[in-house]
Amino acid sequence: MIEKVRQYVERYGMLLPGDTVVAGISGGADSLCLLFLLHEFAKEIPLHILAVHINHRIRKEAEADAAYVKQICERLKVPFFLREYDVEQIARKQGISTEEAGRNVRYQAFREILDQYLFKRADQAGENAFSTENRGKIAVAHTANDRAETMLFHLFRGTGLPGLSGIKPVRGQVIRPLLCLERVEIEEYLREKEIPFCIDHTNYEDTYTRNKIRHHVLSYAEKNICDRSVSHMNRTAEMLMETEEFVREQALKAYEKISKKTKAGSYIEVRKFKELHAVLQRSVLLLCMEELKEGRKDIGAVHIEAVRELFYKEGNKEQSLPGEILARREFDTVFIGTGSSFGTNPEKISERASLINPVLIPGEIKIEGIGVFEFTCLEYDKSKIIPEKTYTKWFDYDKIVKSLVLRTRQTGDYLTINDALSKKTLKKYLIQEKVPERERDKTLVLADGNHILWVIGYRISQYYKIGPKTKKVLQVRLRGGQ
Repeated sequence: MIEKVRQYVERYGMLLPGDTVVAGISGGADSLCLLFLLHEFAKEIPLHILAVHINHRIRKEAEADAAYVKQICERLKVPFFLREYDVEQIARKQGISTEEAGRNVRYQAFREILDQYLFKRADQAGENAFSTENRGKIAVAHTANDRAETMLFHLFRGTGLPGLSGIKPVRGQVIRPLLCLERVEIEEYLREKEIPFCIDHTNYEDTYTRNKIRHHVLSYAEKNICDRSVSHMNRTAEMLMETEEFVREQALKAYEKISKKTKAGSYIEVRKFKELHAVLQRSVLLLCMEELKEGRKDIGAVHIEAVRELFYKEGNKEQSLPGEILARREFDTVFIGTGSSFGTNPEKISERASLINPVLIPGEIKIEGIGVFEFTCLEYDKSKIIPEKTYTKWFDYDKIVKSLVLRTRQTGDYLTINDALSKKTLKKYLIQEKVPERERDKTLVLADGNHILWVIGYRISQYYKIGPKTKKVLQVRLRGGQ
């Protein structure tokens, strides 16, 4: 097994002589295996290994886990660092999940400790902290199982090549030496070495989506479909990652040819863009987003498609994306930049620009100044009467044909207004309801393509109402409503 990991590390150039490696060590099987393997490799090549343990202050046994990891580090003569964070409180303050908050504080701690150590060593040696002699790495203990779970998670939510290839072996400073190992191999190694490991009982709960995939989807596949499911998925992930790298190389070349970059953003020629294959078109737009927003955080496939549509629509139109990114069609070019690039007050931009939020079921969407929309799918109980409420609506789930989007209005939007399913454009409906013109572009709608299910604060479309043939119900509730 050690040789298997060694070859994987060499294949991706994860470790080089002189590297300082910060390893995230929770005390679980995977991270302890990582620590012992790094310790073995350090006997062959000069490495500076630092072990970092994060206490999230969630589990009662967390302090005992930290003490055990410290004991192991003392035995291996590896410097030990402990950091403690109230992750649940951080999650509440930032309005994010505890899972995301935990991930954020972990990587923040890893980078801070790595930087401090590098600067200290460089200062002592009178060197530049970021010279080639002082390379810094962050090693985390993701395994082949984690990668397979991530692939399924992304697949179910909708993704492209980057998502399908799952967790990457190397991403910037972060390395994952155990990505070639399955969990059973790791536990067998620890048993052979007689190394006890801590057990995080929250991993056995179905609180998180990933746990549900691990316990009910992937485990079922391995038992009932193919006992090498994880191995096969990881082989596929490697091929998809290579494909993604090739597409990215081609997209970079195409991006240079069809765009003009400025400090404000990029101008992309419509004619040349339309000559590209659809795969390259999306990749070019992703590259453009990366330049404007690090990591493309919150930029999804629905946003890329919305911008792509601008190249096929005549007239000057625009779309807004997360992070105050705006894309605007200007005659024969599409300009993509940040809100400030347009020389307009961001508040004014948000008033006139399109808002697009893809809907996940179950899921939530927070809209600033309005509230939180909750989306739930329920089995229809015909014995119950569907009540009339202003801020909770019920729809026939089986009639929805496309991915739902919570957004502002777009050209072509319509709704059905009576039992005969007569159509009326959203524009005419809003005029009929005497909605001021300046407010129409800010009116939120729940849309199935251009068919509107619900004009928020007004009516729902007759077509999606609960009927005798309804089997499943989509419940949409604006939290705080009646």
